[in-house]
Amino acid sequence: MRNRIAPSILSADFKRLGEQLKETEAAGAEYIHFDVMDGMFVPSISFGMPVLASIKGHTQQVMDVHLMVTEPIRYVEDFAKAGADILTVHVEACENLVETVDKIHACGMKAGVSIKPNTPVSALEPVLDKTEMFLIMSVEPGFGGQAFIPESLDKIRELKNLLDTREIQADIEVDGGIYHSNVKEVLDAGANVIVAGSAVFKGNVEENVKGFMEILSANE
Repeated sequence: MRNRIAPSILSADFKRLGEQLKETEAAGAEYIHFDVMDGMFVPSISFGMPVLASIKGHTQQVMDVHLMVTEPIRYVEDFAKAGADILTVHVEACENLVETVDKIHACGMKAGVSIKPNTPVSALEPVLDKTEMFLIMSVEPGFGGQAFIPESLDKIRELKNLLDTREIQADIEVDGGIYHSNVKEVLDAGANVIVAGSAVFKGNVEENVKGFMEILSANE
């Protein structure tokens, strides 16, 4: 599986969002990570379909949408219409996870399934062979700038081993507290899609992405 960086616009400067998206794309970022929070599943509230639709028209990047919302099946069609390419939902937020994943596929998107730091990898079993991407949260979802939880590396290894044992091809995405200084550990554990927010958007965006790309390319 190819290594990719997915800059999270939760940390972007929204006064310069279009410009910053162009900078990430020019530096090699194929994905843009879009965090949607409802104030219920997580304490924070972020942005929704109108922002996604406005971004979709101005970049060729893959729209990697992470729904941190209760019962996300209610919004699957809306996010498909707004331009999501990958729609990731949380095990903990779905009353019927399989039905939710099936609806994501029916709407023409790839499906992602995420687990919070205290949720075991075994919770992914019902959709292990139905999902294109699995997202391991390496911080508690809801706020940017948190420190990486070291035990997340064990969960990445466990998931990677499980997928390999079942001969399942799926991306492993990791989100939370990842910087140039620790991304190699995350890649070595088995992840191949790296979400980074403040590590990309604080400072020189293009140079920050290029720094990640160098490490990702060297570890493929």
